Amino acid sequence: MDQTNHWYGHAHILAEYAGLDPESPPPIRGIVQHGWTFVHGFGYHNTDWSMAKFAWSDVCRRRGEAIGWRNYLVIGAPYLYLMEILDDPHQEREGTIWYPFHGTLDYETVQGSHQALIDEIRDTEEGPVTMCLYYVEYEDPEIRGLYEDAGFRVITHGHRGRMWQGTDRFFLFRQLGELRRHRRVASNRLTTAVLYGVAAGCEPAVYGDPMEFVGAKAGFDGTGLLEATLPDLFGKRIDLELARATTRTELGADFVMSPEELRYVLGWQEPWLASSN
Repeated sequence: MDQTNHWYGHAHILAEYAGLDPESPPPIRGIVQHGWTFVHGFGYHNTDWSMAKFAWSDVCRRRGEAIGWRNYLVIGAPYLYLMEILDDPHQEREGTIWYPFHGTLDYETVQGSHQALIDEIRDTEEGPVTMCLYYVEYEDPEIRGLYEDAGFRVITHGHRGRMWQGTDRFFLFRQLGELRRHRRVASNRLTTAVLYGVAAGCEPAVYGDPMEFVGAKAGFDGTGLLEATLPDLFGKRIDLELARATTRTELGADFVMSPEELRYVLGWQEPWLASSN
C-alpha cells in the first residue's frame, strides 16, 4: 500500500466504515488522495502513477485526465466517511478555529510573519480563538509561543505519519470534533481545513498574509491562482451557501460509497477478509 494512504488515518477510517479492522487496515490497491488540491488530486510524492487513483472529486478526475493520467475512480474524501461514523453532538458553537498555512518536516518550509497574522486575527475575530498548528509548527517552541503569548488556545491534531510509521489514526477524529464546536473556521489560504470546516457546519473565512511556500515545485503553490479562479471564497466574510456548494463538489459528497461498494473498489473483498465484516 502506498504510504500516503495511511496519512491522517485515511486507510483506518475507510476500513472502519467498510466494517473491517481500523487498527490494521488491509492494503489498498491504489493511492488515495490525501488532501484537497487545486489540480488533479495528488501531489508530487514518489509513487507509481500507473496505479489506481482514488480521487475525492470528479473535478480532480477531469483535471488528471486532461494531463493524460488514467485509472481514476472517484470515491469522496475519507473525511466524509468519518462524518458518517461519528455522530454530530450538535453542541453550541463558539469562536473561531484558525489554521495557519503550514510546511512539512520532510521537504518544505513556510516563511511569513506570524505576528502580523496574530494582529489581523485580533482585529477580525469575535470571541475565543483556537489556533490549530500543524505538528511541524506546534513542535517549534518559538512559533507556538507567539500564539500562546497572544492569548490564543493553541492545539495540534497530531502527526500525519511517514513511511507507515507514526501515523496518528485519530488525527481527523480530533479535527472533526474541534470543527463541530466552533462557529467559524479560518485560514490564510484556501485549504483542506477550510473545506472540512464548512462540511462540519462552520462559517468560513480566508484572509491574512498567505506566507511563502519555500521549496514548492512549480505549479504546486496556488498563491494568486486560487484568488483569481475562486475569488468569492476569499475574505473575512464569505457567502455560506456558495462555500457549501463548492465544498460539496470539491470533497466529492455525491460520490460517497456504501460499505459494500467501498470494499469492492478498494480490493477488500478477498475471502480472507470475510471474517472481519
